[in-house]
Amino acid sequence: MAPTPVHFFSHGSTMMLGEQSESADYWKACGDEALANGIKGVVMMGAHWDATGDAIEVAMNAAPGKSPVAYVHPSKYTDYRLEPDLPTGERCMSMLKEAGFNVRPNPTFEWIHDTYLILIRMFPQKCPPTTIISMNSRFEPHFHMRVGSTLRPLRHEGYLIIGTGGAVHNLYRNRWGPMLKWRDNFAQETPPEDWALEFRQSFEDAMKVRGPRLRRAITRLMKHPQYRDAHATDDHFMSACFVAGAAGDWEDEEEEKGRLGAETWELTNMCNSQFTVGSWRGANSTVTAAA
Repeated sequence: MAPTPVHFFSHGSTMMLGEQSESADYWKACGDEALANGIKGVVMMGAHWDATGDAIEVAMNAAPGKSPVAYVHPSKYTDYRLEPDLPTGERCMSMLKEAGFNVRPNPTFEWIHDTYLILIRMFPQKCPPTTIISMNSRFEPHFHMRVGSTLRPLRHEGYLIIGTGGAVHNLYRNRWGPMLKWRDNFAQETPPEDWALEFRQSFEDAMKVRGPRLRRAITRLMKHPQYRDAHATDDHFMSACFVAGAAGDWEDEEEEKGRLGAETWELTNMCNSQFTVGSWRGANSTVTAAA
């Protein structure tokens, strides 16, 4: 079986996830395409859950709740039924342990907006079986790349791998005035600042290379001169390293390179870029995202 695509979805703020946008249209198109190709399940790493020490955790709560979402009306998410995939969670832990990771189950973890709101946008009718993998709180890029490369074989079995984070995500350097005054997070009273545009372009350039070069390009971005301007904290960048590991094998040299499917700016300096690496080869139908 040909490997499934890998998605990096840059979700920005909770406000963006609750509103209609070009990015939301793209998430829906990606979900429709996955369903048309009979996905077996989803394996995700988000940007808001990290394990301490040298560990990573796998969500193993059979009936998880949802953490509240600021500025998003509860009607948009409270009734959506989550489908934790505990057998695949066990399998992921086994694969990671065999690769030398200190991995443990978390039987009480409640899902966070960076995962379930993306799933609602992608699969509004029914949540697919989903496994959530934590980050590690040391935020080491090569560590998270190796997590992705370890779970990469699941792509050959019909699993869709998704990382949700941020291409440019520095809450301290956003312009909050329009949001606080008018609840308008998409207002762009001024253009994004140069540091945000520079790192955004470097991120796109890195995502558009293939194979092991993708792994090197993404992990190397943490040494970029504007990295700390673009990411005041490292949490929203680790899922990009996870995705690079899952989509950066030598075999992926033959796959379609990463492509920017949609992009949404908010709070002036926060760039939410949606990337897909690979493609559904041999698909019976295709879905085109709204532009």
